[in-house]
Amino acid sequence: MSLIPWRNKSKEPVRADVSPLAALRAEIDRLFEAVTGDAFGALDWAVSGNRGWLPPVDIAESEDEFTVRAEIPGIDPKDLQVNISGNQLVLAGEKKESSESKAKDFYQTESRYGAFRRSIALPDSVDQEKVEAEYVNGVLTIRLKKLQSAPPKKVEIKVK
Repeated sequence: MSLIPWRNKSKEPVRADVSPLAALRAEIDRLFEAVTGDAFGALDWAVSGNRGWLPPVDIAESEDEFTVRAEIPGIDPKDLQVNISGNQLVLAGEKKESSESKAKDFYQTESRYGAFRRSIALPDSVDQEKVEAEYVNGVLTIRLKKLQSAPPKKVEIKVK
C-alpha cells in the first residue's frame, strides 16, 4: 500500500498507473485550488478578485493589548483609513501608481495598485476608546488596549 500525500503541489497531470482513489483526490485538490487560489502559499500580496488587493496582516496578543501590523509599503499615510465599526477593525486605503509610463513594455509586474479594504473581527475585550495607529517604513501598526476587567475569582468547592 502506498501513501497518498495530502496535497500534491505539482501541476503535472495524474498518471494512468495511479489508483483511481488517488486520481480522484488529485482532481479534487486541483479543482479546489483553482477555486480558492493558493491561499496557503507564500504570496506577498493577496489578490482579492476585482476588489483590488489585500495587504498581509499579523495579529498578536499580549496581556495588555492586541497589536495589528499591516504591510502597506508605498502608500501615503493620508491615503489610509483606520476605523472601528462595532466589533470590526476596518483598514482601507489606496495605493496609487507612482508614474504612468506608456512607453514601457512589462514582461512581469508584481506590484499591486488600487484600493483595498480589510476587516478584522475584534474580541469584546477591546477598549475602543484606547486605540493608537502609527505608520513607519511601510508598516501600519495598530495597538488596541484591552478593557480592564476584574481578575478571575477562584470559587471554592464545598464537599458534603
